[in-house]
Formats: sequence, C-alpha cells, structure tokens
Amino acid sequence: MNRKSLALTALLSLLMLVALIGCGKKEENTEQSTSETPKMATLDKSQAASVSGIAKFEGTAPKPTKIDMSQDPACKKAGGENMTETVVVDDKGDLANVFVYVKDGLGDQNFQVPKDKLTLDQQGCRYHPHVLGAMAGQTIEIKNSDDTTHNIHPSPKDNKEWNESQPPKGADLEKNFARQEVLIPVKCNQHPWMKMYIGVVKHPFFAVTDKDGKFEIKDLPAGDYTLAAVHEKLGEQTMKLHVEAKKDMKDQNFTFKAH
Repeated sequence: MNRKSLALTALLSLLMLVALIGCGKKEENTEQSTSETPKMATLDKSQAASVSGIAKFEGTAPKPTKIDMSQDPACKKAGGENMTETVVVDDKGDLANVFVYVKDGLGDQNFQVPKDKLTLDQQGCRYHPHVLGAMAGQTIEIKNSDDTTHNIHPSPKDNKEWNESQPPKGADLEKNFARQEVLIPVKCNQHPWMKMYIGVVKHPFFAVTDKDGKFEIKDLPAGDYTLAAVHEKLGEQTMKLHVEAKKDMKDQNFTFKAH
C-alpha cells in the first residue's frame, strides 16, 4: 500500500471516529434532557377521595398575650386585638393553624405546580395568614398593606434564605421555595412580634386548619398513606390512612397536648 492510500485510510478512520463520538454525545444529551423533564402524575378526580377532620387541643390551653406595638406609631394606630397566635384554641378545644399534609405514600410521583399565586399580606403589623401552605415552586405574592416598612425574613434549613425590606404599601414581592420543607419560620426584623410559618410540600395534598380546627384535603387517589399534622409549638402527629376510590374519609382527627 502506497503513502497516498495509507493517508486516505487514516482520514476515513478519523472521520468514522468523529461520527461515533458525535452520536454518543447526542444520545447522552437526549438522556439528560429526558431526566430533566420528569413525567407528571395524572390525577383522575372522578376516582379520588377527600380526607377531612379536626385538630383538637387536650388540656388547658395557654392564654394568648397582648402584643405591645408602641415602638411603631403606624402599628399602634392600626389597632385591633393584637394578641399572640402561637396556640390558637377556641372554647371547644379546636386548634387553628395546624399544617396537615400527606407525608408518605405518594412515592416518587411529580405533580404540576399550580399557576395560581398564593398571597401573604402584612396588615395591622401582622402576617395574614399565620400559617400558609404551598407547593414547592409555587409563587407566593407578598403584600405590604401597612403604612410602615416591613422586613420579610424566612429562615429555612433546606431552601435558600432571603431577607428583604418592603416599603409602606410598596410593590408586591414574588417568591417561591424550591424544596419541600415543613415548617419554614418567617419573621420581620423591624417588628419582632411578627411571625408566621410556611409549609412547603412537593404535591398538592395539604391543608391548614381554620379557626374551628377543621381541614380538608381533596382529590387524593386511592392508596395507603401517612398523614401528618404539624404545629409550630406542639410538634407533629401522624396517622396511617387506607384510601379507597371515591370514598371520602371524614373524622380523621388529631389531638395535641401541651408540652
């Protein structure tokens, strides 16, 4: 074989090697792209069920204390009852502000993040609501309805911490939390009595008990689950659930005691 033939053979071998490498990269990129776009779970609401119940407090509930807002004239002017919200219990023992969610049983399913924004308002130098539930990645619109500056400062462990001021009746802030975390404490550095909590989960099956202690989780598919109820002060309670298709489960109640 002459030199010309050898050079041509070497060139063809090189071109074949480049082509093989290119194909390998293309396949690798395709796999990576697929893994970055997880398949979303399909919910058949016609076959799902709801889970509802009440959170109760057993024993003598601690009495709320009055908040002194005199350090800020705008807060003092806003008026209102201004009582602490650490443990809110009515005369029937119903416990408000408990975050209830499916803790286990959904496997590695992925769920579509709602496009609807959630609202967290600062009014009367208080956070409204005191406990907020959100899906990971869901937008939280933060408002300042007061005539004073507020400072919003979440302190998460598994999400990015941030700390931003918001002027009186200023432009809304839009934030979200990328990862599941229950519960994230939020405070205002300007007003130390302002505190609230955000429960972030990676699915839509959660609720917060209202002033009557009631909660309802809708459209849960049939299956076996662990349901958890978390309170900022009183800790966590759990129960096992066997959910059947189209069979609503009522009276799934939780009872908390003073620590």
